[in-house]
Amino acid sequence: MKAPLLCLVAFLAMVPGAFGQASQKVVDIPTRPGVTERMLVLAPPAPKAAVLLLPGGHGGLQMFANGSMKWGEGNFLVRSRQAFADQGLVVAVVDAPSDRQSPPFLGGFRQTADHAADLKAAIGWLRESAKVPVWLVGTSRGTQSAAYVATQLTGPEGPDGLVLTSTILSDDRGRPVPALPLDRIRIPVLVVHHEQDGCALCSFADIPALMAKLDKAPKKQLLAFNGGVTRGDPCEAFAYHGFNGLERDVVQQIAAWITTP
Repeated sequence: MKAPLLCLVAFLAMVPGAFGQASQKVVDIPTRPGVTERMLVLAPPAPKAAVLLLPGGHGGLQMFANGSMKWGEGNFLVRSRQAFADQGLVVAVVDAPSDRQSPPFLGGFRQTADHAADLKAAIGWLRESAKVPVWLVGTSRGTQSAAYVATQLTGPEGPDGLVLTSTILSDDRGRPVPALPLDRIRIPVLVVHHEQDGCALCSFADIPALMAKLDKAPKKQLLAFNGGVTRGDPCEAFAYHGFNGLERDVVQQIAAWITTP
């Protein structure tokens, strides 16, 4: 008897939220030959939509079977995962694939056919299991993954919508998001940015150029934020770059935009 394609690695505790009990589990899904993608999935009852959360940095969460991680717990999207579930969204926090579990992890990999194949499998699994629209949500270098995949995968293979938070707008180590063929994107796009983002790669002054390149999207909007708390490296998760102190408001507004027809 053939083994099932999906391996459920571990079921975690039930976590209370505004939408009732959200179940959590870690799953490994097959992507490319001999490769799996591990995700931490939070599933509230009666979800409205689903979000694949793509963290920034090197992207190697090195997730254990119990859902704990060696790296990235402080990342804006990772630390806000329960807040997304509280808004009635199925959440999947995406690790680097099994063949990228050592440095440089996703460095140099985010805009490749193999990365698109991995996320295609993740989108397909989440759409089939949750029976709701699936959105890609990237933050910082995760936006280079999310936007790239949205230019490569369309129709039933691709996401139903795209959210870019703290977008990489300039980059001397790879293609920033505005340099991608964004005219291929035919799904709704929400851009979320902090006006005081101090990261040199994410200057708010460059946002208008990004928005102009999204002219083929059927719906687009910029959500700009101010205030909160900043500390440490301006490109890290607890600076304005990571919406420190504003997490719940940012998530609520993202979720409202995703779920509003």
